[in-house]
Amino acid sequence: MKRDLVTATPTADAPSQSPKANGAWCLYLIECRNGSYYAGITNHLDARYAAHMAGRGARYTRANPPLRLLGFRSYPDRASASRAEWVIKQLPRERKLAFLFADSSEQLRIPTSIF
Repeated sequence: MKRDLVTATPTADAPSQSPKANGAWCLYLIECRNGSYYAGITNHLDARYAAHMAGRGARYTRANPPLRLLGFRSYPDRASASRAEWVIKQLPRERKLAFLFADSSEQLRIPTSIF
């Protein structure tokens, strides 16, 4: 049984409906037509999502077209967004959405054993 997901944006076609969607750096998660998730960062979510939809985004989304934007999470700078992107890509699929929608006041936990 497929469960409907709560997203940061009401529809996949309208990422700009949140005031934090553009200008600030954000981590976003896209569901692709093959069922996989694609995570990326940007400071212009509208333009980046449109590029993915038009086949001008990342190589992965050109080969696996986007189905919908699952949501995004804002960060104060590119470095923070990049660290969050690395973390979400290490997580198993079932924990990616939980990470994306976790309380933003929680600390970003990066495993120190990899360094």
